[in-house]
Amino acid sequence: MAAANHLHCYNQPVKINASDNNSKARVLVTGGAGYIGSHVVKQLGEAGHGVTVLDNLSTGRREAVLSGELIVGDLGDYTLLDSVFRQGQFDAVMHFAGSIVVPESVTDPLKYYSNNTANTLKLLSACLRHDVNRFIFSSTAAVYGMADKALVSEEAPLAPINPYGASKLMSERMIMDAAAAHPLNYVILRYFNVAGAESGGRLGQSGGVATHLIRLASQTVLGMQPALTIFGEDYPTPDGTCIRDYVHVEDLAEAHLQALAFLRRGSESAVLNFGYGRGHSVREVIEAVKRVSGVDIAVRLGTRRPGDPAQLVASNAKIKATLSWQPRSTSLDEIVRSALAWEKRLREKSASGSS
Repeated sequence: MAAANHLHCYNQPVKINASDNNSKARVLVTGGAGYIGSHVVKQLGEAGHGVTVLDNLSTGRREAVLSGELIVGDLGDYTLLDSVFRQGQFDAVMHFAGSIVVPESVTDPLKYYSNNTANTLKLLSACLRHDVNRFIFSSTAAVYGMADKALVSEEAPLAPINPYGASKLMSERMIMDAAAAHPLNYVILRYFNVAGAESGGRLGQSGGVATHLIRLASQTVLGMQPALTIFGEDYPTPDGTCIRDYVHVEDLAEAHLQALAFLRRGSESAVLNFGYGRGHSVREVIEAVKRVSGVDIAVRLGTRRPGDPAQLVASNAKIKATLSWQPRSTSLDEIVRSALAWEKRLREKSASGSS
């Protein structure tokens, strides 16, 4: 989140039955106007939880906040943070705010240590000052770096190879150390590759310049990109392109609500991978996009990008056991289909001049 010094509130009431008040949580969601955060906010609201979103809208969208209250401001503002915590009396914090573009982290590492690591420190400090003792953190499989096994478990070596992964790993360590010294419990979710869009067509990935493969491929189908570039075809994988574990954003959002329920039951802290346990190569994703769209997009071959591991696929046994979570039967084609439908909606809105 970039610096911001102003504060505006947009009240969108959430319907909560009076009989359910004791079972519902009050949750602060940082970065809740962004891609993943907005899907979680929607599901929190639908479940009847009270939601306050803190986002500076540098990449998020005001209209993506479908539940609760939006406060526009920055995590780096101590005065604002204290005001938000005093007024909110939160039961839990979900922390999504941060920078996520791996190549950019290599060229501008200090942005990532400031936006991801330093701001997590400020948020944790506010939690401790205001006695908020449940913390759910949006982390990444990038903390594993160059994984040496087909399925990466939570016990794998932590050796990030780019500043993005390093900034998230530092944040994880701060959370763990704070929990060891204070009455704080946490769930750290290490995401693998998140894609897709909300089934109702109201939410999707739209902030900033497209950098994720499925979104780029969808934009190429729609003529918004002249061609799709494959960054390296000489990796030690079956077809020479990178392999990733692609997961649907709605499935990930559901896991956050399960993590909240887990902590509210008084469970101890946990670090959990979030993935489907299956990998798809860049070429396989491109073929899926062609298959779903019926469009034969142009593909270019480029050189490897700094900081890209050959393969990252999750072992998800721990999250299944800990949260009783089960992945939906979401195929790669289904993920692509929802992402493509969202990009079409964005283009139609742009063409009509609507926001």
